[in-house]
Amino acid sequence: MTDALARLEAEPAEAAALFGDRIDLARQFTHNLAQHGEERGLIGPLEVPRLWNRHLLNSAIAAPLFTAGSRVGDVGSGAGLPGLVLAIARPDVHWVLIEPMERRVAWLTEQVDALGLDNVTVERARAEEAGRYEEVLDAVTARAVSALRTLIPWTAPLVRDGGELVLLKGHSAPKEIEAAAKAIRKYKLSDVRVEVIGEGEIAEPTRVVRATVRSPHA
Repeated sequence: MTDALARLEAEPAEAAALFGDRIDLARQFTHNLAQHGEERGLIGPLEVPRLWNRHLLNSAIAAPLFTAGSRVGDVGSGAGLPGLVLAIARPDVHWVLIEPMERRVAWLTEQVDALGLDNVTVERARAEEAGRYEEVLDAVTARAVSALRTLIPWTAPLVRDGGELVLLKGHSAPKEIEAAAKAIRKYKLSDVRVEVIGEGEIAEPTRVVRATVRSPHA
């Protein structure tokens, strides 16, 4: 056992409930990320001991927010949080992992192959350059990428008219919405709100900024 794996926290009891019959895939991904994530610059040295609660469950709790059969982009997918985690939890959704850095794209591609995920496409691109997804994606998600005022111009143009942004944020989410007022108006977002999900279910509930996107061409 490597030192990193020795530091991996025990699997929380809630994990099996969140992943169901896909729990073995979640375990394999967690093992792979714990073993190789730090050395490959995907996660920091303090993250392995809290990988399950802070990252895996924090991402997976958002899985029910997406519609079966939809096509969802994950902007700045990085280590696969939340994109790969959500792809494990929701095999009935197609996930497009959009990531500009070559080494992270390599990691994502390796994991998709290793886990046998047939509901994932990995694209090396910057979100702001990914215009080919416009009118194709039903929703876009992102986690720990940037403040909303920067993230909205990257994500909203990728979503079809009437689609949704589902952005995983921290405690500052309400303040970020206030600071992003100009971008919210420019990109015609409606029903912008913060939802806290996972209270009473997981150790660290997730804050999600949700908004409906109206295409300027609609």
